Amino acid sequence: MSTLKHSPAIWLLVMILAGCANSQPVAYRGLDLAPQLGPNSNDDDEHIPFHYAANDADWNRYTEIVLDPVVVYGSPDHQFGELPQEDRVELAAYMGEQFAEALKTKYTLTGTPSPRALRVHLTLTGAEASTPVVSTLTKVTPVTLVINVVQTVRDKPGPFSGTVSYAVELYDSTSNRPLRAYVTKQYPWAENIAASFGTLDASKAGIRNGAELLLAQLADRR
Repeated sequence: MSTLKHSPAIWLLVMILAGCANSQPVAYRGLDLAPQLGPNSNDDDEHIPFHYAANDADWNRYTEIVLDPVVVYGSPDHQFGELPQEDRVELAAYMGEQFAEALKTKYTLTGTPSPRALRVHLTLTGAEASTPVVSTLTKVTPVTLVINVVQTVRDKPGPFSGTVSYAVELYDSTSNRPLRAYVTKQYPWAENIAASFGTLDASKAGIRNGAELLLAQLADRR
């Protein structure tokens, strides 16, 4: 009786733990700056496993940004899985909008290269869709609430919740000299119910996080 009584909870826990498994971004071979990317030695930043930074970049000179159209990565080492092409295109368009909105709060967006302009090139390299209903349910039951709290503390995505992976490449807009690059994976905190309803809601929340992350990184270097 006891085994039968608790077996549904056990199976639910197994399913949730399986839903927590997520791939990590790689140093995508099809990126222009792939040869420069190296492991990130900052153990506190698991969101950015690979990066490159020029040691002598004068970040204070840049007050403008040329934002390239977001590219949907098509090389074999992409991490889209079975995500439909139309969803990839939708996320790329959303990414362009959100990064523009964030960056224009501190920089002037321009289409013309100049000594004052930084060129930002974004490549959407992967995404995992949320599982509707299941993702939401894992945030409101007693057992799953505990798991989501643990995932938030560990800075990991919630079970059955979507993620987004992408690359950022920064160049001097006139010389095209590479100044910084990184690949990252972003997602909402595990207890975020609002980001669990649609299949792409969590990925879009991750994009918004990523836009704020880039803005903060640029501010730290000025």
